[in-house]
Amino acid sequence: MDKDKRTEIGTLGEFGLIDKISENVQLKHASSLKGIGDDAAVLAPTDLLRVVTTDMLLEGVHFDLSYTPLKHLGFKAVAVNVSDVAAMNAVPTQVTISLGLSNRFSLEAVEELYEGINLAAIHYNLDLVGGDTTASRSGLIIGVTAIGEARKEEISYRSGAKVNDIICATGDLGGAFMGLQVLEREKQVFLSDHKMQPQLEKYSYITGRQLRPDARMDIIHEFRDLHLVPTSMMDISDGLASELFHISRASGVGVAIYEDKLPIDKQTYDTALEFNMDPITCVLNGGEDYELLFTIDQKDFGLLEKHPDIHFIGHVTAQKDGKVLITKSGAAVPLNAQGWQHF
Repeated sequence: MDKDKRTEIGTLGEFGLIDKISENVQLKHASSLKGIGDDAAVLAPTDLLRVVTTDMLLEGVHFDLSYTPLKHLGFKAVAVNVSDVAAMNAVPTQVTISLGLSNRFSLEAVEELYEGINLAAIHYNLDLVGGDTTASRSGLIIGVTAIGEARKEEISYRSGAKVNDIICATGDLGGAFMGLQVLEREKQVFLSDHKMQPQLEKYSYITGRQLRPDARMDIIHEFRDLHLVPTSMMDISDGLASELFHISRASGVGVAIYEDKLPIDKQTYDTALEFNMDPITCVLNGGEDYELLFTIDQKDFGLLEKHPDIHFIGHVTAQKDGKVLITKSGAAVPLNAQGWQHF
């Protein structure tokens, strides 16, 4: 794309913009009978259950365009919705994208955003089947609806955890939060002196975790291969502690997790110390990691025991035992959920 070229969206109009957006869209799923171009998408019935999730991302609340590339933002907008589908142990099939655009955005900017959206659609094997575009007076607004499917017996709810189940988490945690701290710091440095260039090289992993997260569909496909269904599951979007509270409340159980079992990347750990933050607090309350938190029956432990990217961080207890963190010294400390607050 020519970075110097700017085509005003007003010269195309809504339908011209839709035509440009849909130029490279190809439907891959047999259940997608009609996508972009009519009053509504048409999806064929299947023998599977459908799961539907919707997310909104607002400029100034969920992202900052001063350091977020539009291509990354497009990918992330899809990924965070796919993560919710994965959290139900379902496979995503279709997605719709709605945009609120101010006159700051040119056609070229929208095309860059959709480059990321289309990359995500390919990556997750999704059909882009519709959406909406409208004018916005409050910056960029992105609304995404993702549809997935699974057999009835494959669905994992928050409410299925049982006493003595094993609590598991994928990947590592706290990285996206620390990446955000770095990006915000470098933004302030640049605003105070425009001659200063952002120093991001040593933080590439954690800034990537913030700017371009990847939903863990790989784990869901592995569950299918192993014929394993978690007893409960969520994605970690608002912070590990917050998600544990959700599972505890929905399932009517307590939880105990172990400090020395919590997964944290060295770059996350070192950066937390650099910012005078407690690394474990970042793991528990950071949010936006989009990893999977799930529980399994003890009989299924052997199926995942040697998995390199699944960590066994605790176990489910009776509700009366509360929600606790077992420290390295063996003390049981009540968990506090201090993650992302939506309101």
